[in-house]
Amino acid sequence: MLALSAEGILPKVDYAIFADTGWEPKAVYAHLGRLEREVAAPAGIPILRVSSGNIRNDALNPERRFASMPLYIRNPDGKEGMTRRQCTGEYKIKPIKKKVRELLGYPYPQRIPKDVFVEQWVGISTDEFHRAKDADVKYMHNRHPLIDLGWSRADCVRYLTSLGLADTPKSSCLGCPFHGNAQWRHIRDTSPEEWRDVVEFDAAIRRGNARANAEGNRLLGEAYLHRSRVPLDQAPIDHVTAAEWAALQQELGAEEDAEQWEEGGPDGCSPWTCRGEVQPHQDDFGLAS
Repeated sequence: MLALSAEGILPKVDYAIFADTGWEPKAVYAHLGRLEREVAAPAGIPILRVSSGNIRNDALNPERRFASMPLYIRNPDGKEGMTRRQCTGEYKIKPIKKKVRELLGYPYPQRIPKDVFVEQWVGISTDEFHRAKDADVKYMHNRHPLIDLGWSRADCVRYLTSLGLADTPKSSCLGCPFHGNAQWRHIRDTSPEEWRDVVEFDAAIRRGNARANAEGNRLLGEAYLHRSRVPLDQAPIDHVTAAEWAALQQELGAEEDAEQWEEGGPDGCSPWTCRGEVQPHQDDFGLAS
């Protein structure tokens, strides 16, 4: 959407907003810098980075209130569960709304007049049209330009490729529990430093919330990043799922309705299409005008 706006295919937006959890892959930060230099700046579109903190550091800090990640839990009786997913709201939606209020000139807790609002573009394509919804606040009016253009994810990839941006990475926390096996393998095989980081984090969260533990709360079970509920460096991430094969076939031009994500949702995370709800990927950009 940013490139379409910069090229004049879509109207020029006033801002693009990137919600930074503080734990994105290095490739995402490098790509964001390139977008700023090569796409946004020449078009006069500021990219605003917003944040509520570093999600990795907060999770391991017993003195910090932490919005829980959806960790996989194995209880002492052998039963399995998951912790509540609060990270999207805290580390993505909350800072974006705060910045929008500032841009409108009504920072919290000021009341925003009914006739004051932003038009917010959300990068949902036709593959995920069911996710196209109105915002939950009156000062943000959602619009979905990719759906208006009739563009699928494949159309977006072709367009990015034409701009020399075929290597656009998927945005998500390095240690997101909703990663599929393909994403875990990608981290392990392409970035040893980041792999060590997520393996160390996986081990560190085994006993759950650091603050809860410091306060003496009863441990309900052991926490893991991988759905198999074994340590990440021992998890069966080399298993290629049927859905992964289907996604590959679609990339090669197979049936359009082939599944695009592995069990548990697609790789990538966004404020308005969190993969925890088994939704397709969109980048973490909100565009306002």
